[in-house]
Parts: sequence; C-alpha cells; structure tokens
Amino acid sequence: MFKQNIQCPNCNKAITILLDINNQTFNSIIRKCELCFKSIEIDYYFEDNEIKTLSYNSKK
Repeated sequence: MFKQNIQCPNCNKAITILLDINNQTFNSIIRKCELCFKSIEIDYYFEDNEIKTLSYNSKK
C-alpha cells in the first residue's frame, strides 16, 4: 500500500488515502473521505515505485 495526500473534492480538507501498488496498471477506485464521508473516485497509475498519474473527483 502507498500513502498519498490529496485534497477532498467534496469538503476541500487535506486527507491521506491508501493506494494498492501491487498492480502495475491503471487503477480506478472509490474511497470515502475520512472527514466528510463522501465518496471520491480516484484514478491512478503506479509504475517503477512512483505514481505516474493521479486524478480524483467527487463521486456522483
């Protein structure tokens, strides 16, 4: 698992999310904000021990 700091797109607070880095492909996951409990859709690609792309939005 990889810790990543982001800003919740719902409440605009800084939070830490855990990303599964075992799969070296494009990943799309849903996580709940630990502060406002609203869903966040997170897309990321992990390769060579670093996040190559990361995007996140409010889950409608």
